[in-house]
Amino acid sequence: MTQLPNFSQSLSQLIACSSISSTQPSWDQGNKEVIQVLATWFEQLGFSIEIQAVPETSNKFNLLAKLGNGEGGLLLAGHSDTVPFDENRWQSDPHKVLNQNDKFFGLGTCDMKGFFAFILQVCKNLPATQLKKPLYILATADEETTMAGARFFAKSQAIKPDVAIIGEPTNLVPVVMHKGHMSHRISVEGKSGHSSQPNLGVNAIEIMYKVIGQLIELKEKFQLNYKNQAFDVPAPTLNMGAISGGDNANRICGHCNLDIDLRSLPGMSDDELINWLSEALKPLAELYPGRITFTELHPSSPSFEQKKPSTLIDIAEEISGHSCCAVNYATEAPYIQQLGCQTIVLGPGSIEQAHQPNEFLAHSEIDKTELLLTKMIQHYCL
Repeated sequence: MTQLPNFSQSLSQLIACSSISSTQPSWDQGNKEVIQVLATWFEQLGFSIEIQAVPETSNKFNLLAKLGNGEGGLLLAGHSDTVPFDENRWQSDPHKVLNQNDKFFGLGTCDMKGFFAFILQVCKNLPATQLKKPLYILATADEETTMAGARFFAKSQAIKPDVAIIGEPTNLVPVVMHKGHMSHRISVEGKSGHSSQPNLGVNAIEIMYKVIGQLIELKEKFQLNYKNQAFDVPAPTLNMGAISGGDNANRICGHCNLDIDLRSLPGMSDDELINWLSEALKPLAELYPGRITFTELHPSSPSFEQKKPSTLIDIAEEISGHSCCAVNYATEAPYIQQLGCQTIVLGPGSIEQAHQPNEFLAHSEIDKTELLLTKMIQHYCL
């Protein structure tokens, strides 16, 4: 048997496997290499391995590793992909781990390939024959874009663990609630023409100006009427992120696009948000028939809440030494929760390092994370 790598070595091997997910085809990559590395390691530890091709993706795979038999058990889950990077802003090669100043620098060290390196080290010392319930390891594809891997896995209902821990970087603070996310493009179709004859055209920018006014009113309604104080941003948010339109100063603008994102509170459905958006734009749609449309930019991600009472929350707070909290970003938690298990987000590193140049994982996370994972496995599987 080939000797398994230590933590630093396994982290380096994972970071060297480039697995960028992007909506831009020039950046987007498959994740097969990192999945095969993980499969090799966990197979050596006695796990049964299943690699699943994710439908409607290009060379994207999920890995499910299982150790032990019986019902229930513990699922440790995470994503195998990373975001793109701006090479000019990195002080080292993003795909090579730089061990410096008590930190491991590299793309994915924190978000979130490092989590799998921790799992590997803990599993080396597991008394596999003594497991009373199974331990599952799930590595998904495309979390950074479509969450296609987690969506597919949730639909398959392949396993029914008692509990699941998603190892996103939370500073080892149990996260039990997060907002949902959806993004849409609002398009205005005008009628182009010469700027000297405005009455002969329809200016799409002028209509979009009115659209923006309606959206600002909707945003204010969110802030006034919907709040959850568990979040540091307690209201749902509506962000106008990108706008484009027109081609020349002396032409009436014939087309204008506005890209927005909406982040919902737990308990709000996608259908509700779409309805609010439709109602906000309805007066303008009636004033300008057929000129205003909105389309989904990316598949939406639902909000997440692990409701109390929850034994998993109690145990996670006890072992981690931290009280549970809510966060504003989205994760795969709502999909994993569809397996019917208690679910939390809990992992090493800080979200402030994620998606940033010179991403790092601090050495100080090693002992704390390995101890937490060991105790969780002992509680739920031994």
